[in-house]
Amino acid sequence: MNITWYLFPLAAAVSLVWNASRYESPEIILKRAGRMFVQILVFMAIILGLLVALSYRL
Repeated sequence: MNITWYLFPLAAAVSLVWNASRYESPEIILKRAGRMFVQILVFMAIILGLLVALSYRL
């Protein structure tokens, strides 16, 4: 199993715990956690693309 598959549950857990420690309403927690989950994945994809571009033809 590829280690990158662990990024999805890790990002979900981080976003849920972060938002649960900030808000009390379950609707707000889930809404903001979903948005934060997507932001984390987009940020990691940008970093991955940058690393792939920098390591091209090494």
